Amino acid sequence: MDYFYWIGLKAVAGVGNVTFRRLLERFDTPEAVFRASPASLTGIRGVTPVVLESLASGAWQRFAEGECRRLEASSVRLVTYLSQEYPKSLFEISDPPPFLYAKGTMGGSDLAIAMVGSRRPTASGLTIAGKLAEGLVRNGVTVVSGMARGIDTAAHRGALRGGGRSVGVLGCGVDMVYPPENRPLFEEMAAQGCLISEFPLGTLPLAENFPRRNRIISGLSQGVLVVEAAEKSGSLITAQYALEQGRDVYAVPGNITSVTSRGCNLLIKQGAKLVDCVDDILEELPPGRGTEVAGPLFQTGSRSFALTPKEAAIYELLSRSPLHIDEIISQTELTAGEVSSMLLHLELKGAVTSLPGTHYAIT
Repeated sequence: MDYFYWIGLKAVAGVGNVTFRRLLERFDTPEAVFRASPASLTGIRGVTPVVLESLASGAWQRFAEGECRRLEASSVRLVTYLSQEYPKSLFEISDPPPFLYAKGTMGGSDLAIAMVGSRRPTASGLTIAGKLAEGLVRNGVTVVSGMARGIDTAAHRGALRGGGRSVGVLGCGVDMVYPPENRPLFEEMAAQGCLISEFPLGTLPLAENFPRRNRIISGLSQGVLVVEAAEKSGSLITAQYALEQGRDVYAVPGNITSVTSRGCNLLIKQGAKLVDCVDDILEELPPGRGTEVAGPLFQTGSRSFALTPKEAAIYELLSRSPLHIDEIISQTELTAGEVSSMLLHLELKGAVTSLPGTHYAIT
């Protein structure tokens, strides 16, 4: 696939993730968006005069040309939200990226647990994180974390040590090694797991990027485990995203006098499940996950399928809750005939199922 127009549309000023998907919902491809007339664009929610002006300018084109050259010169590729290997669990979050930069092997399903925690943990915290990650992958569960210092690094290393797979979600470009001392880990992750980011190549690890990437860490996962965290920390932001996304939240309790335990103890007070062994997590996961080490990243299963932009619009809506067909029509840019046709296609793919009273839900 030629990603020039995908990269270009994302670079258009005023086109965020939601507007990007709405444009494809109407025009099917990014290239068709650039060829569309201003009159046909103005009726789409989110298309402002700023967007129209930026579409007509050449700034997006220069960026896209440079980014395509950088992709060709690297081992990085784009995984669009229409791809079979795009994690379908990301459709359940409020702002799924239209594409991910990926380095390594991805799959299409999402039996995964996120592990996050302090960048300045205790020695005990590092040991616990590593052992829990190792136990998870030995039971066929993928470990997701953020490649940061401390607990994140221990979780990734534990997963690799257990012979399983791990996903690193970066707050910078996937071609940027941060923290720099993790270069060997980055290489191992690219070879045995996957590094992903929604940020363009060359993006620096700026502080504002990390809270944003946390929604993807939790979105990829069935639950989020916090191992040592201060009362106000990025780990608790990830836990909050998990709650908003309907994920489970787990926490390892700690010494009440330790600053790095206050966040975890607070989560437990608020209803997070206390974890002191890997079985505490495994018993919450669906049966039949298998007890062997995971093969492909995000074991391929029933949620591994490609989508068209119109199908993706409907699938995203249903990922959040079952809906009546009339509600689907009102919340998309599609006609009643298009919605009926797309629902049939999605049923044939095994992606959605019909419920009584012309309601639909994801399978």
